[in-house]
Amino acid sequence: MPRPLSCLSLILILQLKIYTAATIPAMSYFPLPSSVAICQGEQNYSSEEKIRALVSKTIRTLNLPAGFIQPGEKVILKPNWVKEHDERHPGDDTSWEYVVTHPLIIETVAEWAAGCLGNSGQIIFCDAPQTDSSFAKIRKYCRLDEMIARLRKQYPQIKFQLLDLRPEEWHAVDGITLSKTKLPGDPLGSTQIHLDESSEFYNFKGLGNLFGASIDMAETNRHHQGLNHEYLLCRTPMDADVFINLPKMKTHKKVGITCALKNLVGINANKNWLPHHTEGTPAQGGDQFPANTAKARLEQRWMGAAKRMILRYPPLAKFLVPIKGLARHFFGDTQNVVRSGNWYGNDTCWRMVLDLNKCLFLYNGAGQLRSKPLRYLSVIDGIIGGEGNGPMSPDPKPAGVIIAGTHPLATDCAAAHCMGFDYEKIPMLRNAFTIKHGNFVPFSMKDLTYRTDPESIPAPLKKLKPITRFKPHFGWRDHIELAESPLHKNQ
Repeated sequence: MPRPLSCLSLILILQLKIYTAATIPAMSYFPLPSSVAICQGEQNYSSEEKIRALVSKTIRTLNLPAGFIQPGEKVILKPNWVKEHDERHPGDDTSWEYVVTHPLIIETVAEWAAGCLGNSGQIIFCDAPQTDSSFAKIRKYCRLDEMIARLRKQYPQIKFQLLDLRPEEWHAVDGITLSKTKLPGDPLGSTQIHLDESSEFYNFKGLGNLFGASIDMAETNRHHQGLNHEYLLCRTPMDADVFINLPKMKTHKKVGITCALKNLVGINANKNWLPHHTEGTPAQGGDQFPANTAKARLEQRWMGAAKRMILRYPPLAKFLVPIKGLARHFFGDTQNVVRSGNWYGNDTCWRMVLDLNKCLFLYNGAGQLRSKPLRYLSVIDGIIGGEGNGPMSPDPKPAGVIIAGTHPLATDCAAAHCMGFDYEKIPMLRNAFTIKHGNFVPFSMKDLTYRTDPESIPAPLKKLKPITRFKPHFGWRDHIELAESPLHKNQ
């Protein structure tokens, strides 16, 4: 029998409902959040001039109000810097181009923002990449220091800053963490957000068996139990006057696609507070594996015991590397076998993604409910996307598209459609339209529209012919692809 809510809990729920009802409709100050701009062009990054022109056209097509960015404000640019390169193609010097947001896209948006700021303000580029990534290599591949130098020379009145938001960098071999290096992290520190009853994990059946970013499951589950559901966000992005999300268009093994919504994983101060899957098979109430086979149950027991042993005795981690290699031969390689929640039945990860977006849209850097709506912009880099085994080891997929909008759900639905996926079949997108508590989505699915140039009339997104057909991660194959529509056959 569920525990009755305390007076304090009831007051918090009422406050959140009042806040949501009062502020989300106020976003009418912006272009309709359900409408996006979709512009097509080059399918590679070889022509700097054409890429810059395409990005600029997409932003113009959105018809943002003149006061969207104001002089003296703090503008956050949040790219996807998840990994320095695709490890499956070590000899390919361009493998990073379909894994992270391209610096040409970032620099063009930064120049536009700097022009809006005028004579004062600051632009901060920040992300918390995969914990075992090298930020030094990301800076090198993307030539970020050269980009910052050009911007400072071009706009000397604007303060530019580049931040690695991670508090530590892990050093891993074959996914096994052997050591950790402390990092400065966010200079403004972190903000703890309690969603509690407004979390998508409230009353979730998997509580107690949630698996996060490391083998320390106890830490993950401490922050998601009963009425307590909380996240630790980096304060710099939460304090933004304007938040500009610059994701890469890719498939994702746990949530189907990764674009604007999923990109918020990179503003976390502790990623082990983020549930990624629920341990066990579906018959056990989990989504770690897709079927309740004897081999899946055996793998869960054996590997679970090994992880618990390492947690108690960290020096033993180096011995798990060869053991994991042997286990791969017996249980199958992750490139071919579904495990760790890497399939369409993952009922955990999408909840975390929607929760993170609630935190950003509803709360400020002090952890207080926002008194006015967040000014938000997504610009998705789909020039060369990533298909298949995304988000960190995809295959390149030239798409030649830039998508922009003032709401992450609208841009992600548009991206999914352009990729040849049915957004109604992707839990992260479908369920965002039915949020009951802490709703940050002020429109319905039928309101989704798109424009292709500043003069065009918005048209229903469903009428858009998919730009290309991405291969989904194999754990999602045959479950999210967009069916051939009679609407598009003669286009």
